[in-house]
Parts: sequence; C-alpha cells; structure tokens
Amino acid sequence: MTRPDDPDRMDTAGEWRGTTLLQPGWLAFIGAVGAADPHAHAAVQVLIVTDGVVELTDPHQVRRPVRAAIIPTRVRHALHADPSVRATMLYLDPASGAGRCLTARLAGPHHDRIEQWEAAARALLPPAGLGAAGDAARDPATLVRGWSTPARGRHPALQHALRTLPQLLHGPVRLADLAGAAGISVSRLGHLFTAELALPFPPYLRWARLRRAMELAAGGASLTRAAHGAGFADSSHLTRVTREMFGLAPSRLLAALPSNTP
Repeated sequence: MTRPDDPDRMDTAGEWRGTTLLQPGWLAFIGAVGAADPHAHAAVQVLIVTDGVVELTDPHQVRRPVRAAIIPTRVRHALHADPSVRATMLYLDPASGAGRCLTARLAGPHHDRIEQWEAAARALLPPAGLGAAGDAARDPATLVRGWSTPARGRHPALQHALRTLPQLLHGPVRLADLAGAAGISVSRLGHLFTAELALPFPPYLRWARLRRAMELAAGGASLTRAAHGAGFADSSHLTRVTREMFGLAPSRLLAALPSNTP
C-alpha cells in the first residue's frame, strides 16, 4: 500500500503529494503537483491535468497553459502549477513498445515546441476528450496498453544489450562491455541506441539507474543504499540525476512510492 497520509513523507514531498507507480517500462505520478525546474527526461512524458492549471515552458521560452501534453525525450522544459493542480505524469521508457510508439509520433522539426506536444496529446489520448483522458489518467496502465502495439523488431544486438544492462547496474557499465557481449562494435551499438530509442547510451544508462534506485527505495532501502545499489557514486549523485531528469529532488518522487516495508 502507498502511505500518502504519513506526515513525514508528505512533508518531504512538499507540493507533490500523491502516488508514484513503478512498472516495467514505465512509471507514473498521480496526485497534487507543484513546480519543476528546467529539466530533460530520458523518457517520453505524458502529462494529463485533471484539475487546476499547469503551464509549460519549452526550449524556445514559450510558456502557456496546457491540459494535456506529450513531451519527447531530451527536450528541456519547465513546469509551473497553481496550488490546486492535480495531474497524472506518465514516463515511458524509450525502449518500451509504448515509448517507441510515442517517440515515432513526436519526431519532426517542431518536436521541441509546446504546440507539437499538445497536438500529440490530442491525437493520442482518448478521442472523447479530457473527460475520457481523466478516466485514463487514474489508470495509466490502460494508456500504456493502448500504445503498446506491435512494432518492428529491434536489432538483436540492441535487444541483447537491453536484456543485459539491468544485471550490471550495481556497478560500472561500459558500452564496450555491452557491445562485446553482443558481438558488435562499440560505435555500431551506440548508433543503435540513438537510432532505435532516440536516446544515446549515457542518458539511457542514467535513466536505467534511476529506475533501479526507485525499485530499491520501494523495497525499503534508504536513499544512500538505493543510490549505491543502482550504481550511483552516492546519494548526491542520485539527487543530481533526478534533478536533471525531473526537475525535482528524489525525495519528492520517492515519498510517494509504494513501500514493501511494514
């Protein structure tokens, strides 16, 4: 069970109060949201505002309110929210079927503009409008299933690297090691990450480590132990990466995680 009524966890989360769901291929935050400093995800973000007003700022310094948006990987943006805002924020692993589906729809010369993010949301969220989207926002798994349509197969070497990577996250991970195990050159494997996931290997590795740290925290590990178990140098390193990717301190996400501890 989540513990949204635990006062210590709520104080740590500040304006961000809700539930963080962590599932294979995606994570989601559902609840009251606050501001987020400029950041760039290594995941595809789906934002659905269910109550209140959220404003996004894109890399061109255009700032405007949105009800729903789909933001591609590696695009720097900021979020501003009034005190009453409730929303769902869904983050899709770019290697997942749903992540690849949305990435393909967001490609193009204007992928870093708010109007493109809103257009993608109008096209890909339930067609009945925000009422239906609001229902889906309470159960993001329904959205993920809808987007996880069969896609062309990944290159076998990339598949091998993606299967191997989670086993190595507790320590140093070199692209050369993954390439050697997959029987491919380093440059070729690096190209496959960028070409098929729209994300170079280093940010994908940081994203994988961050997910692993969240899994460990959900199992009851302290922030320091979660950081070390996911291959970060220390909790400060984990904090820097979380701020880079979410514009938040890790405590704001971890405070809302389901816990396996009593």
